[in-house]
Amino acid sequence: MPMSFRHLSPATRVYCGADCLQNLAAELRRMECRRAVVFCGKTLAQHPRGLALVCTALEERFAGAYTGVAQHSPLAQVIAGAETLRQLDADAVIALGGGSAIVTARASSILLAEGTDIHRLCTQFPAGKPPLSPKLLRAKLPQLVIASTPSTAYAKAGSAVLDPDFGRRLALFDPKTRAAAVFFHPDILLTASPQLTLGSALQAFAAAVQGIESRSRDPLADALLLHALRLFGQFLPRLMKDPMDTDVRGQLMVGALLAGHGSDYAPSGLASAMAHCIGARFEQENGVTGGIVLPHVMRFNAGVVGDRLALIADALGKHDTGNVTATADIAITAVEELLASLGTPSRLRDIAVPASALPQLAEDIAADWFLHQNPRRVNGAAEVEKLLHATW
Repeated sequence: MPMSFRHLSPATRVYCGADCLQNLAAELRRMECRRAVVFCGKTLAQHPRGLALVCTALEERFAGAYTGVAQHSPLAQVIAGAETLRQLDADAVIALGGGSAIVTARASSILLAEGTDIHRLCTQFPAGKPPLSPKLLRAKLPQLVIASTPSTAYAKAGSAVLDPDFGRRLALFDPKTRAAAVFFHPDILLTASPQLTLGSALQAFAAAVQGIESRSRDPLADALLLHALRLFGQFLPRLMKDPMDTDVRGQLMVGALLAGHGSDYAPSGLASAMAHCIGARFEQENGVTGGIVLPHVMRFNAGVVGDRLALIADALGKHDTGNVTATADIAITAVEELLASLGTPSRLRDIAVPASALPQLAEDIAADWFLHQNPRRVNGAAEVEKLLHATW
């Protein structure tokens, strides 16, 4: 069959290095923005090399900050962020931090622009039909990211907001909220704890694995994802040995950027759905939960992804045997060995998820956007619950 694919590269500028923030004001000038509001959590707000460093780089273009960012981007914090943007008359948003800061900044910008309840803006799941994301047509504030952890979020256009009343994520999708520029500054990379950096990198690693497994076949995406896997395979173990090495952290940031872009064309599936829903209900990092479920999902998908697992094995330094089944086992074992070397939890019970919670989690996962992109069809909550029991 002749090769056929569609690949559109987003227009994002990436700056990396000790002098990268010198380009921050220039980017705002280029977009004719004069009132940038910085979104971050309390840790970076108080850190001497966090918000203070960004304020210095912004000079007169700093309009203020929203420092209420919280893990998993809860709805109340997103609403408060939108109100802050309105009060400060923002014309640009800068997310300072990891995935939660980035998602909160994007989602707040969407609520500000669209001016309606988030439940009318988020992805809908009509019974018996594919998920439907409403078109969010109003102009959005330009987004910039100064990243502290290796998150795929800085390469994405989707935003998942936690609705605490139901313990579920509300998915928003708007290409107009993609980052116009991303900055990797070594001082800011070191503000994140080694554990937070590890968890974020694991989530990006899982996205890269799932991208290769995806039913999509895009050779340019493969190039992005496979190099991301090589970087993770090389530098995740080094992070454990020297957690404050800025080169190690920088390489993981690049890996996450590659995984984020690559998985746009070869989207994640069941492992991401499981990780997100478990993390939301039990306030766990998505990288930790993703590391637990990823090998199990790889086994679940192995029969339909064919020789794609050979690519993962090769990227992680293992050899293709020429036998699809044997090579699939090698790839899954390579992932398990890497995770084991990092000392991350391997069972849901290890992170205090009770067996009694599995039916509710299965319902959550069955309504997650990523589930519908899995390469192997998932037959409802009952099949998800069976897989959850295997991970427990």
